[in-house]
Amino acid sequence: MQPITFIVLSADRDSHVEISAALSANSRTRLLSSCDTTDQLYTDVLRLQPAAVVITLGENTEQTFGLIKRLTASAPNTAVIVAARDASPSLILSSLRTGAREFLQLPLKGTEFTTVLDRVAEFCAEHVTTHKNKGRVVAVYSSKGGTGISFIATNIAAAMKSPTLLADLNLQAGDLDSMLGLETRHSISDMVSNRQRLDDTLIGSYATHHSAHLSLLAAPLEAHEAEDIKPEHIFEVMHVLRERYDLIVLDLQHTLDPVTVTALDYADDILLVLTLDIPGIRSAKRALKIFERIGFPRGKVHIIVNRWSKQIEVELKKVELHLGGPVVGLIPNDYRKVMDSINLGQPLVQTDPSSRIATEIKRLATVFSGRSGAPTEQPRRGLLKSMFSRQSAPSALELRATLD
Repeated sequence: MQPITFIVLSADRDSHVEISAALSANSRTRLLSSCDTTDQLYTDVLRLQPAAVVITLGENTEQTFGLIKRLTASAPNTAVIVAARDASPSLILSSLRTGAREFLQLPLKGTEFTTVLDRVAEFCAEHVTTHKNKGRVVAVYSSKGGTGISFIATNIAAAMKSPTLLADLNLQAGDLDSMLGLETRHSISDMVSNRQRLDDTLIGSYATHHSAHLSLLAAPLEAHEAEDIKPEHIFEVMHVLRERYDLIVLDLQHTLDPVTVTALDYADDILLVLTLDIPGIRSAKRALKIFERIGFPRGKVHIIVNRWSKQIEVELKKVELHLGGPVVGLIPNDYRKVMDSINLGQPLVQTDPSSRIATEIKRLATVFSGRSGAPTEQPRRGLLKSMFSRQSAPSALELRATLD
């Protein structure tokens, strides 16, 4: 379920801090931006299309009521919530007559705040069909280096036949430009710096064009630029980008820093990639435990095995038992093909689309683009059995004993 997105306008610092803290602490809500002026709020609402705005009343109530009328006319799918310390019946009635859907008395009370969120959620559900279609966001992640997530992310994005953005969120050491054979002049740093005025023209200039359906949002060109990118910037930028692309594929760094956690939280699906060796399986198990503690729904995490071959002596069923979920993708091992693709800067799904690796990646791209149902079990057992048929090795690792 997508979070309820908010923008806050408050000239009073105490009220702003109180409302922002309540929204940031609630798992159901996401704060897109905070505004100091009515003009900034109006612009941000049209640009970001939040589910709701919270406007605190100050001394000039007539000006605020005029803003609410403009918002309800220009953005009918955004719920307006008025907040004030004065909760007189006349003020509440005037706010609702102007177009506000809810009224919050400050300081906030837990039960009242929850009730308002419930009503806003109902409002969003009623208006969901009138919202512009939003693209899907797929994050490719591994907590262990060397598992091939950049190769997988690049090829999933390159396999798409509709507008797709590949975003390099390995902010310190991203190199997806080389995997696509591109020379980039702009990066996510430029997009973050100009996030308040992003439109189709700016997005098109900051995202490097690769093919008819694929563009790249490169990692910062200079390592120090990554320091200025905050988690809230990632959320705001992604919220705008998914209005322009059918699919956004995120290539993430291996550490669970705040930026990476925000990207994982925002994604519709997480592809957790591992290799079938003891360090890789242990790393995946740790990641799943962390995801559970953070509160990620287990259904959004999908386990992908990379570099699968018939020589691997780990029994797949025991891996699934240990990880507590099915493997939904098995990407075959072909070191030479993969390295040739990376060194030439040409996605394998384009240069050798009939290869076993490309066939499996294209299937995954179809599933996670939303054109097919989300996988619930390991796919295509028959095909995989024919590709990697073998007798169970007598020395197959007893995972539970070994790993535990």
